[in-house]
Amino acid sequence: MDLLKDRIREDMKAAMKSGAKVKLGVIRLIMAAIKQREVDERIELDDEQVILVLDKMVKQRRESIRQFRAAERIDLAEIEEAEIVVIQDYLPQALSDEEIDLMIREEVETQGAVSIKDMGKVMNALKEKMQGRADMAQVSIKIKSVLAG
Repeated sequence: MDLLKDRIREDMKAAMKSGAKVKLGVIRLIMAAIKQREVDERIELDDEQVILVLDKMVKQRRESIRQFRAAERIDLAEIEEAEIVVIQDYLPQALSDEEIDLMIREEVETQGAVSIKDMGKVMNALKEKMQGRADMAQVSIKIKSVLAG
């Protein structure tokens, strides 16, 4: 069942009716990204795969924000930030820093990780658990500091 895609479609209709142009534009981008992946891979995406698409869209926008801020284009960075807010509405509840730290410590212990060489094992295990709920670039930094410390 594609509950997430149905919710996105319903929100698109509601945004059209209410005249919410920004939200409608972002939802259309979401639907296009989902459709593109379905066409490319000749599959119908389930909720888990839709979350991966949404997570990738957020990641792309975070990178754009970083670049826009570096170029002092705050206006463009703010547009990207507004798009992230809409996209995150369809992602699972974000993890708090405390939850992320706890999950990292537990996974390091579970994997028996003792050095930076073990980072891949820890990262792969956490990626599945945190997908769409945490900025994996930040998680990577936290794992490094735990393993280096």
